[in-house]
Amino acid sequence: MHESELPTLWPFSYERCLRLPGQVTCLNLGGGGHIYAGSSDGSVRVYDSTSLKVLKAIQGLGDEVASIVCCPKPDQVLDDIYISVGCRIISFGFPSESQKLIQKPSDALMSINVGEDDDVLNELSLSGNKDRLAFCCDSGTVGVVDLASKVVSTMKAKHSSICGCVKFIPNRPSELFSAGYDHALYHFDFSQRKLLSVYNIPPSAAASGMTLSPPFVMSTAISSTGTFAAGTADGRLLLGYGGEKGSAHARNKRSKKWDGLKTDYIIELKPAEGPIVAVSFVGDSHLLVCTLMGSITRLAVQRDDKGGVKLETEWTIQAKDIEKVNSLVIVPDGTRIILGGLDKKGGGIIEIWNNATVV
Repeated sequence: MHESELPTLWPFSYERCLRLPGQVTCLNLGGGGHIYAGSSDGSVRVYDSTSLKVLKAIQGLGDEVASIVCCPKPDQVLDDIYISVGCRIISFGFPSESQKLIQKPSDALMSINVGEDDDVLNELSLSGNKDRLAFCCDSGTVGVVDLASKVVSTMKAKHSSICGCVKFIPNRPSELFSAGYDHALYHFDFSQRKLLSVYNIPPSAAASGMTLSPPFVMSTAISSTGTFAAGTADGRLLLGYGGEKGSAHARNKRSKKWDGLKTDYIIELKPAEGPIVAVSFVGDSHLLVCTLMGSITRLAVQRDDKGGVKLETEWTIQAKDIEKVNSLVIVPDGTRIILGGLDKKGGGIIEIWNNATVV
């Protein structure tokens, strides 16, 4: 679907929810639209996109599943996956000829320890050519795994607090960016393990008598053209367009590296009250942001012919059954929003919203 055909108006409606024993800590979508859900009880479930029935599961991982990355295989219906569990990156496959419904850790294709025993992995990110995984840790460490050689390299600089977000930068074969609870965004050349640029998020201007949450970075996203978005614990959304491929800024200045963290090209908006725990691009000109309490807002990224950018809120909806959101994914055509988190009784929940205008 072309971006001009993406649904833009209000008509998202509640579809249904799925209940799980442990809270849903992470979500991802496979190449066939299948839903992959990781839980706090050390399990992964794979759901059919149409019937929403469980197709496969992994159990007994021994710790919370913090992140899932899907890697499509041309000869398989279901994607291989990489997951972060404790200080390990573990890979599982679901070959089409296998009748096995539930896998155990002994069925893993790969398991690599990438952190110290007392460290915890957070987000994983797969490179565009699918040959590397980036990871980040509670210790502030950012690193990359070469999937062919299994060699792990860590960046020379690290965040001074928890690093929860890491992304490869499209069209930049050796660059990634990360974000942490130290209010900082880092940009690395991972081939040299070198820090290239930093953006420190300024504190919010507090109203009289009010104490605001620090600007911990809770979520990030990057578009196919190199624009980044970041959501903070104090409800702010940052958009950095200095590294956008094809923008007026980029045309005026050929750069050997991504300029996404240049201060002059970062704008800020406060679209919601409360921590922004998920942010996702829909095409290159729209964003979805979601708060911890389930307020979902869609924004348009508007550009002018002078290279300027602004954000405009299009609509907001409130999640129905989910109490606290940990993760959000949206199908590529923008017609289905899937939330994962915790319900009012402390159990796991997946909540699905559908765009009623699309048949």
